[in-house]
Order: sequence, then structure tokens, then C-alpha cells
Amino acid sequence: MRTSPRARRAFTACCALSIGAIAMPVAGSATAQTEDSARPTATTAAPSTQRERLNVRVGQAAVVAGTAAAGRTVVLERRSRGRWHALDHARTGATGRYRLRHVARAADSSRVRVRITGTRTARRLGRMNVYRRSFASWYGPGFYGRRTACGQTVTGSVMGVAHKTLPCGTRVTFRKGDHIVRARVIDRGPFHAGREFDLTPAVKRALGFGSTGTVEVAL
Repeated sequence: MRTSPRARRAFTACCALSIGAIAMPVAGSATAQTEDSARPTATTAAPSTQRERLNVRVGQAAVVAGTAAAGRTVVLERRSRGRWHALDHARTGATGRYRLRHVARAADSSRVRVRITGTRTARRLGRMNVYRRSFASWYGPGFYGRRTACGQTVTGSVMGVAHKTLPCGTRVTFRKGDHIVRARVIDRGPFHAGREFDLTPAVKRALGFGSTGTVEVAL
């Protein structure tokens, strides 16, 4: 059957439109998937720690060692005034091992973590305590039921210390041998020459402290 020239032209145009529709990219096609696959993943394994030395004296090195992904930069960070500050960094080799250290020049007690740079992946390690020596005494039984200079009622179970100038509520970390106690400043004192802190009976017992003597302090 013969077809007119007009019919042949209409048929040709229809075929061209159909082929063009088939060739157009579709949302979610291989092109879109390639772009998605090129984006970096948001998850990275947190660094592990096999060794931690976080309770040290002034001048000693705090050490953290462990493993993370190979070829990554790992940072030891300290929390201070609402922000994280870098203390040391190291780049992992083929085995993923790292070793971080920090020598503090003053007494300090801060939260620390290990973080992989370029990510939000981090492992919190607790507190790093840097101690200095201090001479202390204790008080309490004759003051039970009384109000301290900071508004605290003294009892046998109150975990607190007296200091001449530290603001009320300041947290202080004490170490005596293997015992570590963290307590707040609740009073003023001591008023004996050469003594920096007065411990309440509860802190005294927790530390295994005598009447007077040397303790290690991290502020």
C-alpha cells in the first residue's frame, strides 16, 4: 500500500522522538549513582587504645597508644573552656599503630580524647590528671552541723575541702598512693602555716590520709 509524503514525514518524526526519549537520563540512573558513590562516607571506625598513662606528675609524659585506620592522622585533645585543644598528633602507618604523648608543665585535670582528623570520629578517654605535691590537713568533727563559708553544712559524709582562695565549687583531684578522690571546695582554710588544703573526714577516709601530710593535687 502506498503512503503519502505527509504520512512518511509524520512517521519519521515520531520515531526520532521515541529514540530521544529512550536516550534521556533518568533520575537515579548510573550517572546519579556515580556521583553518590564519589561522596566520602560519614562513618569511620573510632581509634582503639591499648595503653593509657593519664595520671602523671608535673614534668612526666602522659601517653596514649593504640591503633586506627592506616594512613590517618590521630590527635590527642584536651577539653578546656568549652573547646577541644590539640596536645599531640601522629600519623598511622600500614599497621595503623599510633603513639601520642604530652608533658604538662603545671598541675591540671581535664577530659581528653583521641580523634581522627577530618572526621567527627573520636574516643573519649576520661580525665588526664597532672599532679603536684601539696601539704594538707583535715577537719570536721568539731564543725558538724555548722555552715561553711560556701554555704555547705558539714557532716561526716560530705566530700569537700577547704582552701583559702579557690572559688567555691572548684573541683580538685587528690591522689594518695593508689587512691584518687575528686572533691569540691566548700570552705575557707586551713589557717595553719604551710598547709594548703583541709580535707573533710569523708575525703580523708577515701584517700587513706592521716592527720597531716603530703598529697598530690590536680586542679
